[in-house]
Amino acid sequence: MSDVNVLVLTGYGLNCDHETAYAFELAGARAVRVHINSLIDGSANLDNFQILVFIGGFGWGDDHGAGVIQAVRMKTNIGRQLIEFVDKGNLVLGICNGFQALVNLGLLPGLTPNDHRRSVALTFNDCGNFRDQWVTLKVNPASACIFTRGIELAELPVRHGEGKFFADEAMLVELRRNNQVAIQYALPSGEPANGRFPFNPNGSVDDIAGICDATGRIFGLMPHPEGYNHPTNHPDWTRRKEIDRRRGVSRQRDFPVGVRILQNGVEYVRC
Repeated sequence: MSDVNVLVLTGYGLNCDHETAYAFELAGARAVRVHINSLIDGSANLDNFQILVFIGGFGWGDDHGAGVIQAVRMKTNIGRQLIEFVDKGNLVLGICNGFQALVNLGLLPGLTPNDHRRSVALTFNDCGNFRDQWVTLKVNPASACIFTRGIELAELPVRHGEGKFFADEAMLVELRRNNQVAIQYALPSGEPANGRFPFNPNGSVDDIAGICDATGRIFGLMPHPEGYNHPTNHPDWTRRKEIDRRRGVSRQRDFPVGVRILQNGVEYVRC
């Protein structure tokens, strides 16, 4: 397959559609921004796409909880289509508000193919306020997650007020056993954050920043990979550029890790 078509959801307070589409284009895909209503009224069709992206923002103003109204609206109207899309072997990515929507839809954690329970939560940050910062992420090398392949550490931005991942102990045991915890908040050295603020910015249990379903094809994360699509996005880019210059290192053609995450999905579909 030469063309990889990505559907980037838009509408009702979602606000990361342009940069998400742009980052996927950098990753080698053809990205199309589609309003949620277009899927619901049938003017857009999931059959034309291989990757579906639930983007960040504040869907429906996060009224009734982040991602709740979007999940209810989509499950009520096109729930069966979403499940069929996944069953065909396609990929689903949920970023920030999109991760919250996937959890509320029951597409995550997806312990088994037909398990669409709402069984984990993303709730208010322990710090009590909105966090806009960069974080270090440790990738689980044993995870089946398609999007994190070949990546050990990543730095990405977070911007959320309800990013605390929570699950009961029984669910956490299952997620650990299945290696569905794909990424965790870490210290800059890569050591576990162990809940320490601000390295774990929201108090997520087990420092969980993102999980995948049992197949690895559905991935939700609070950090924003599309927010690191160019070296100058990083707050420390000028210092790093000077260090590279003094070492004689050129990274001009290297994609930042945010694009590499999306590339993994694109290359999986293409293969």
